[in-house]
Amino acid sequence: MGTATIDNDTRAEELRRENIVIRTYDLWKTYIMGDQEINAVSGVDLTIHRGEYVAIMGPSGSGKSTLMNLIGCLDSPTKGDYYINGHLVSAMDDDELARIRNKEIGFVFQTFNLLPRASALHNVELPLIYAGIPSAERLERAKHALKIVDLEKRMYHKPNELSGGQRQRVAVARALVNNPSILLADEPTGNLDSATSADIMALFERLYQQGNTIVLVTHERDIAEYAHRIVTIRDGKIHSDETREQHYKPKL
Repeated sequence: MGTATIDNDTRAEELRRENIVIRTYDLWKTYIMGDQEINAVSGVDLTIHRGEYVAIMGPSGSGKSTLMNLIGCLDSPTKGDYYINGHLVSAMDDDELARIRNKEIGFVFQTFNLLPRASALHNVELPLIYAGIPSAERLERAKHALKIVDLEKRMYHKPNELSGGQRQRVAVARALVNNPSILLADEPTGNLDSATSADIMALFERLYQQGNTIVLVTHERDIAEYAHRIVTIRDGKIHSDETREQHYKPKL
């Protein structure tokens, strides 16, 4: 046990020193279906530095959603190590994972996941309530997050009084309110029209320019194009890992 602890501590310190927010080592997720083993994620090694804007792209069934669940601490790997911000999360129990999720990860989902009867302000406050932040500080931080996404004039509106794009901006503000290590966006424009999608992706670019680390999970090529690095998943493995320029360079 002593050696493993030292190794993990040393590795965690190196990752922090190198500004690596996400690091997976030989990550696997295996499901048992009857007498079959299905490897949804197969030996993934992935490194994401602080301040990167990365798209994880792949078709349905490629393993990208399973990988997103592992990165987002919504699921645990069958095998391998996963560090987020120097924390070995692959060794954590459910309660520890819940704490890490709330502290380190800001989620943006396709379906917004807002409380329908609560105002935009209260929806943004929710992660701070779970974190035990006092009321006055919660209010200040939630208002600031709504200001970042240009919704301070709509903070007392409920979701049904907002457009789809405005609802997604509330979701982005909620994701930002805890100052997470990463913003993890799962098909964030899936329920939006083209013009609104472009507005939301412009917001992500602005957040990236302000220093946020963004991981975008999508099956849509035109949405992945907004990221500055594109990781393609096929059959549970990383098929390619390229800059945007490399990925979209015409193949001769």
